[in-house]
Amino acid sequence: MCAATILSPRRRSRTVQLGAVSVGGDAPISIQSMCSTDTRDVATTGAQIRALAEAGCEIVRVAVPDAEALAALEPICAASPLPVVADIHFDHRLALGAIERGAAGLRYNPGNIGSPERVRELARAAGARGVPIRIGVNAGSLERELLARHGGRTAEALCESALAHAALLEEVGFSEIKLSLKASDPLTTVAAYRLCAARCDYPLHLGLTEAGTLVAGAVRSSLALGLLLAEGIGDTIRISLSADPVEEVWVARQLLRALGLRREGLELVSCPRCGRSTVEVHGMAERVERRLRHLREPITVAVMGCEVNGPGEASAADLGIAGARGGWLLFRGGEKLRRIASAEEAEEVLCAEALALASSRRSQGT
Repeated sequence: MCAATILSPRRRSRTVQLGAVSVGGDAPISIQSMCSTDTRDVATTGAQIRALAEAGCEIVRVAVPDAEALAALEPICAASPLPVVADIHFDHRLALGAIERGAAGLRYNPGNIGSPERVRELARAAGARGVPIRIGVNAGSLERELLARHGGRTAEALCESALAHAALLEEVGFSEIKLSLKASDPLTTVAAYRLCAARCDYPLHLGLTEAGTLVAGAVRSSLALGLLLAEGIGDTIRISLSADPVEEVWVARQLLRALGLRREGLELVSCPRCGRSTVEVHGMAERVERRLRHLREPITVAVMGCEVNGPGEASAADLGIAGARGGWLLFRGGEKLRRIASAEEAEEVLCAEALALASSRRSQGT
């Protein structure tokens, strides 16, 4: 059964433009991450942005906590290959300064940005420059009045916070709005986005906040975002992890590809640990993934060590190897090419073939 028969139709949302990246409408679901560097360190922040771009990130967010970080924002934005979103808390004047220094977008938190008049002032300035705003609601910093009225960090409270601030922006004619409604609990997060999706047509940035370490955070985020994306909800995503931001991009790409919503990049098929295997494939699979995960062209690679399923899985991939006692079989496009004696040679040949195939597809535009 293909993905198109399982996924719900995409929710209809308005389109917001972040630099060269369209968010919402019919635009592809975009991948975001956030720099973990000190924004005041222009060189290090710029290097991380370039690494994120190489990994497949399409929008990057940087923290702007003080005047020194604000001063660094202008050279960061000027050199960035990605649209830069300035992340603002507590002081709306930093957001006003970020607009002047070239930020492609703003994100502020309703729970700590200040009075309604400050929000309206920010909306007027952003509207004059064509800079979209993400209203980023977090369960951990909800307005006290909402917490009291709803009895805690509920999905309804998250949704109400986001829509109330959207109404503030709309009061002054500003409509370039995105919303996010994040909790650390996957089920609360899913419920909040479902409520909001039914009540507005703003593009939605999906994410699970404080999701956790690499494995746990990837599982929890994929659960929440996968459910929403399968229901047609979501226009841009971030997988928030206590890990290198490049890992966030890799997990996001894999999630979108698994749902059939994006085709770019590597899909690696490899064996679990199994008593039938007579060769060691797990280290090889990890090395092959590291060597090829920068590819943007769609390509499926199989690394198999099972005589039962190995040849079938390897031959079903664009490229694959299947190992057994007698050596390794190399497959390309379903055809068996040759037998390779050593694991080391098999790995090198597989990676070389994958790079060549990616290059061919790049030149053909496929």
